[in-house]
Amino acid sequence: MPSLNPTAEQLQQFAERMPAGTPILMLNLLRFRDQADYADDPTQTPCSGREAYARYSRTALTKVRGVGGSVQLMAAAHVALIAPQEEAWDEMLLVRYPSPEAFLTMLADPEYRAATPHRTAALADSRLIGCTERS
Repeated sequence: MPSLNPTAEQLQQFAERMPAGTPILMLNLLRFRDQADYADDPTQTPCSGREAYARYSRTALTKVRGVGGSVQLMAAAHVALIAPQEEAWDEMLLVRYPSPEAFLTMLADPEYRAATPHRTAALADSRLIGCTERS
């Protein structure tokens, strides 16, 4: 079953488990659809999943920076060496935020929320994992 968007329960767990006021890293694992799925919005111009993700990214990157975050690493994924056989990813992003609160503020931003249907249309599956650096 693909995982594309966080549930209310997952967001609650994130808010409870991530250390408040501490810089965080969000690990994004992305698998793109060949064709974006805009079934809920047939007014969108057909495109590939990667193109739909680029539509989302134009707003998302501005909003990441707007809350004090930055992309630390973006990489093409080639092979999952230790993973279930059916698990495969196309891209990995590592994004730093000044705090979990900053991340949640971004998610609540109306412009960011308006861009998220492009992300949903773009992805066949994803993972978003909240992390903190170890010293």
